[in-house]
Amino acid sequence: MSGMLITFILLVFLAVFLLVQGLVVPTFGEGAQTRKLLKRRLAEIESEAGEGSFVSLLRQHYLDDLSPFQRALEELPGMARLRQLIQQAGGSTPAWRIALLSLALGAIAGVVALAMLRQPLLALFASGAGLAAPVVRLTLQRKNRMDQFEKSLPDAIDLIKRALRAGQPLSTAIKLVGEDMEGQIGDEFRTVAADLNYGNDPRRALMGMLFRVPSVALMGFVTAVLLQRETGGNLAEVLEQISSVIRGRYRFQRRVLTLSAEGRMSAWVLSMVPVVLGVIISIVSPDYLDVLFESPFGQKILLVAISLMLVGILWMRKIIRIEF
Repeated sequence: MSGMLITFILLVFLAVFLLVQGLVVPTFGEGAQTRKLLKRRLAEIESEAGEGSFVSLLRQHYLDDLSPFQRALEELPGMARLRQLIQQAGGSTPAWRIALLSLALGAIAGVVALAMLRQPLLALFASGAGLAAPVVRLTLQRKNRMDQFEKSLPDAIDLIKRALRAGQPLSTAIKLVGEDMEGQIGDEFRTVAADLNYGNDPRRALMGMLFRVPSVALMGFVTAVLLQRETGGNLAEVLEQISSVIRGRYRFQRRVLTLSAEGRMSAWVLSMVPVVLGVIISIVSPDYLDVLFESPFGQKILLVAISLMLVGILWMRKIIRIEF
């Protein structure tokens, strides 16, 4: 297999990856800039409150149950972000196991690719794919759960509002949400209720949930609760307004997703036509495209075409991704 063909395969893979990330799985919810601002604000709050202030007591109990070797693995650089990713994806597997699984898959994929293809570059690529496979899977699971969380949050807020109007305290209302609702929304509120039962401060418990689920909508709910605890007021009425705003925002997001569906499909067709035609021509007439891979001029044309294709994909991706 020539170096030019390897480069072609890698560039085609990159094009398909960009299509999947930008067109099949469109941006939904907060934009990238909004997420960065939210993370920065959370980091500022944590630094002001003290290091480790919002760490769940349940999480600390989990760390205490680990062996010294496992605890040492959990304290490695980058493991905190991996733990957060696992929590947001709804997983219960320890972060150190995911890290070891990634290393094992990367090593196995690299060795198998090198033994079968005899190409170090492709073996390195296969090793990287195996290394990233568990993280990619967790990322997709997190996206699905975040979408479900955003969808279910107004119902959870309404349930808390009704419990407050019935005379129940906030801790009991949070516990009711954890008991009555399923999915990530129920898991997160059950974690908050368990934190409160363990003796954690309500502010720390709610901020811990916000760190696990960085969402602008959830930040509105947490901010309203914390402000009401400090200044007083009718929390039920405030939560009613927040629930209405979140529902309107969600409906707007769905409308944007529907209106951009035609653009995503057009981008898919325009981007995949050259690849599909190349595969069909290679099957029907295998020698027809040899000039593109063998002659220097053909290789230059191929590189220019693929580069323009990548630029077009990025351009369409930028047009279609409506962030707010």
